[in-house]
Amino acid sequence: MRLRCAVLDDFQNAALTSADWSAVQDRVEVVGFREHIADEDELAHVLADFDIVVTLRERVPFPASLLDRLPRLKLLVASGMRNSVLDYAAAERGGVTVCGTASSSTPPVEMTWALLLGLARGLVTENGALRTGGPWQSTVGADLHGRRLGLLGLGNIGGRVARVGLAFGMRVTAWSQNLTQERAAEVGAERAASKEELLRTSDFVSLHLKLSERTRGLLGAAELALLKPTAYLINTSRAGLVDQDALLAALREGRIAGAGVDVFDTEPLPADHPMRTAPRLLATPHLGYVSEANYATYYGQAVEDIEAFLAGSPIRRLG
Repeated sequence: MRLRCAVLDDFQNAALTSADWSAVQDRVEVVGFREHIADEDELAHVLADFDIVVTLRERVPFPASLLDRLPRLKLLVASGMRNSVLDYAAAERGGVTVCGTASSSTPPVEMTWALLLGLARGLVTENGALRTGGPWQSTVGADLHGRRLGLLGLGNIGGRVARVGLAFGMRVTAWSQNLTQERAAEVGAERAASKEELLRTSDFVSLHLKLSERTRGLLGAAELALLKPTAYLINTSRAGLVDQDALLAALREGRIAGAGVDVFDTEPLPADHPMRTAPRLLATPHLGYVSEANYATYYGQAVEDIEAFLAGSPIRRLG
């Protein structure tokens, strides 16, 4: 009898075509779920007959209350090598092996620039007008050359975003609580004296920080009020870094020129969520990690994780 493997949040029905599953297909039946399952009771019911679960990033929480209801589950594979929504202690208690995969920083860097450029040149507005017979040219694009790009966070992703900004001829400033002058200089950026200085002086602000108790709500109403009325805010990291109500208010009241957002407090975004109708907002459904190469890594290494587990030698263990 073959084991059963559930692949959660396979929105594009791409899991089975992004990797070669032949190494395990004679021992494992793989079932993809295209619709997100948010309700824990429903998830417990759906996953009750599965031995293996492959979950995408931190989309689905696996707290003790869920893991304790899945006695058949033996292997949980999560894309990426960090996951803040898995209860590792509960998994260990229930005999569940947790494994991860690699994840490239390239797609979120590219997504950051897609949003920034789309905002700066009004691409959605202009494309919509062109396709529907609207006015020929209705926006005046914001220049990048000579403008200041402020980066909150200068790690792997932030550093690569900085280098692209320099290639556009932008002045790049960065800030984080532990940022050193040496790290800023390494990528050609200036180190801002404070978060407040960065917000006041930047024309484009992009967030590249991990979400933690220290960074949650990093930008609230007071911080957003420091931004120029001509400034743009980009968030491809985590929604919790920014007070969502304060951001919506700033957009509605025209206190900033616009925002590009790829992450939300609830995902998938409910149909009636105010972010769907907010003005001055270019929003995408968390596409930062979604690319052909990343999916090939996620699902290719998920197959490797499953194969190693079946051989009794799990790899890339998390927890």
